[in-house]
Amino acid sequence: MAGWANIGKIPELQRRILFTVGILAAYRLGVHIVIPGINPAALRNYFDQMGGGGVFGLLNTFTGGGFLNMSIFALGIMPYITASIILQLLTVVFPYLDRLSKEGEVGRKKITQYTRYLTVVLAAVQGVGIAFMVEGYEQIGGAPIVTDPGWGFRIMTVVTLTAGTALIMWLGEQITERGIGNGISLIIFAGIVAAVPSGIFRTLEQYSSGALSPFTILMVGLGMVIVIGAIVYVERAQRRIQVQYPARTVGRKMYKGVKTSLPLKVNTSGVIPPIFASSLLMFPTTFSQLFSEADQTWLRWFGEAFNPLSWQYNTLYGVLIIFFCFFYTAVQFNPVDVAENLKKNGGYIPGVRPGQNTADYIDRILTRITVGGSLYLVAVCVLPSILMGTLNIPFFFGGTGLLIVVGVAMDTASQMEAHMLSRHYDGFLGPKGPKMKGRRSR
Repeated sequence: MAGWANIGKIPELQRRILFTVGILAAYRLGVHIVIPGINPAALRNYFDQMGGGGVFGLLNTFTGGGFLNMSIFALGIMPYITASIILQLLTVVFPYLDRLSKEGEVGRKKITQYTRYLTVVLAAVQGVGIAFMVEGYEQIGGAPIVTDPGWGFRIMTVVTLTAGTALIMWLGEQITERGIGNGISLIIFAGIVAAVPSGIFRTLEQYSSGALSPFTILMVGLGMVIVIGAIVYVERAQRRIQVQYPARTVGRKMYKGVKTSLPLKVNTSGVIPPIFASSLLMFPTTFSQLFSEADQTWLRWFGEAFNPLSWQYNTLYGVLIIFFCFFYTAVQFNPVDVAENLKKNGGYIPGVRPGQNTADYIDRILTRITVGGSLYLVAVCVLPSILMGTLNIPFFFGGTGLLIVVGVAMDTASQMEAHMLSRHYDGFLGPKGPKMKGRRSR
């Protein structure tokens, strides 16, 4: 706690926090700016009649209400996440992208540029789908949702939604560079947290009407506490591999051998797999709106299959989470590079030969803990959502949202601690080196 109290004494960290808060406030303001040509009251009436469920309810949760308002930020940051997934998958397929990923900062900037271009394309495609979707429901309670349907409205919607997604992408990058970091994750975090007050209000309404009993609410609260505790425990859990550095001689000095450890997180991928999986499952739903509604049976089956409470959706969701756990862990952590670095520095794992044997040993341990980490993510993201949906609890209590909120909060706290630690060392040593003076000569 003493460390957090020092935030007020660090001007740079204060500026970063205020900058981040300002960017998030601008994002929340844009959520309430409606696309031209939309009747917000008629659209909200339609969602109320539909119950606000399904994959669109999930999309509305991730966009902080932007989809329900049909605002300029209705697509949120999901096209950017989808583009990032596609680029990372293509890196494995195309040697050119693989070389770029290994060229350091220059290659990373080039891949980021390609990701931005692909984000614009995906946002435009989803914008067309949303324009057709909104036009498809012309009358809700006698009031049209689109005041002037046609290609003028469609083009305006595509341009507006694409520009909105590009703006959110830029805001996230600004938070990462000039704020406290984790820009994209913080934007998703802000969208989910913004839905909490309305969710609590709806829960109280259900309690007042008798739809929810005090025992059910108590059990939900207890379940949330247990899930949060499990998330914090697993996210901090590590598997430490013992590493030995032998004694060595440098010049005339003899350095003793050192015993240390190589920490491997149980959940190396963090909250990335659920976000990636959710983004991929949202994209085909909006894309399907490009097709005609003549085949009502097919569209009805598609809507039911992609309902977050259906077994088809949750099965596919769980499979995608497991896939992205292994994929993102493989991208972030390379056992061969770790083994080579240990060998170059004279380090070794007791009982394991340096080189390829060490890489295989690390890979074997990493695979085992990734299996456990992926099953943990599936349990947290899928099971609570099914239980809460069965009990008719507002969707923001779902496991995916809870995991993202807790995970991002922990990552952000770590970023702030890193800033404070860095600032502490700067203040101790000074910008030009140590400020400690030697003894005065006598």
